[in-house]
Amino acid sequence: MDSIDGTQFGTEHLETSHEPLLDSDRLGRCPHGLWRGTRAGLAGAGDHAGCAIPSRRTNRCGWTPVRAPNGQILGRPIVVENIAGAGGMTGASRVSHAAPDGYQILFVGSAMTNSQLLYKKPLFSSVTDFAAVALLTRQPLVLIARKDAPFDGLQSFVRYVKQRPTASFGSAGAGSSTHLGCVMLNLAIDANVTHVPYRGVAPAMQDLIAGRIDYFCTLIPDAIPQIQGGAIKGFAMLSLSRSQMLPHLPTADEQGLANFDIADWYGLFLPKGTPATIVQKFNNAAVAALEMSSFRERLQALGVEVVGPERRSPEYLADFLKDEIAKWAAPIKASGVTVD
Repeated sequence: MDSIDGTQFGTEHLETSHEPLLDSDRLGRCPHGLWRGTRAGLAGAGDHAGCAIPSRRTNRCGWTPVRAPNGQILGRPIVVENIAGAGGMTGASRVSHAAPDGYQILFVGSAMTNSQLLYKKPLFSSVTDFAAVALLTRQPLVLIARKDAPFDGLQSFVRYVKQRPTASFGSAGAGSSTHLGCVMLNLAIDANVTHVPYRGVAPAMQDLIAGRIDYFCTLIPDAIPQIQGGAIKGFAMLSLSRSQMLPHLPTADEQGLANFDIADWYGLFLPKGTPATIVQKFNNAAVAALEMSSFRERLQALGVEVVGPERRSPEYLADFLKDEIAKWAAPIKASGVTVD
């Protein structure tokens, strides 16, 4: 599957007959999707939601290593389906053109924002072509640097990159979250730093360890083994709160970069025009799964944060998406990256 930031668009497609979604005789037979890799997304409805969907096979787009909530909420297997193409927009586009009946649902992350800003001709409008269901999780980035870096905190880091014309940062590729995260950081500290793109996190991390680049903004799970092994240094959580996985590492906000907060996020969308009753049933099921303690513990082990209850409503996600597009417009423009 293609991706913009190493994160892939996905759809959950239900292979069903077109029986009424709200047929009261079929309550509880609903689709439910799960988390993908070290990032999280959920599509679901089930007994917790009182949702009615025909009971034939459910197809889910994305990687699903955690299946407990599926079984507990639905009592039925899930078939994973990945739809590649156009940086993941092909799969999302399919959902945007689907009938608004709850039979196709999209689990997607921050690429829902980036696609609107990186691509000259996006295949859809993230804001107007979907019905927002629920914001689910976020995964903050962390600022890491080579182990012999001549700075010991964010303030000395800022002085270093501003005074050193040869300073450089790496990323997992142009337009990736690791690239745009550092671009946002550089804009916030008013620094002009050379970008060195790589084909993925691994080669960027290898060059950071070797001292060929100065710093890197990446997700926590990618950084923890190297930080704990002393191969690199962690300097700041690029979020407003510390991570349970790196509790000793202060945030950028704590170190003087007020309100600086960047993270990957994941949410759930249906086609535009989906009735509010269906949207709410999917939302209810997603929230129920997020409240399962075993599920939350598994996510925490992956460095994934479940968003608070006040951020899980369809209305919140709709507004959040608009804010994210506005937030990232300047950094993406400053990056100079565009895709035909």
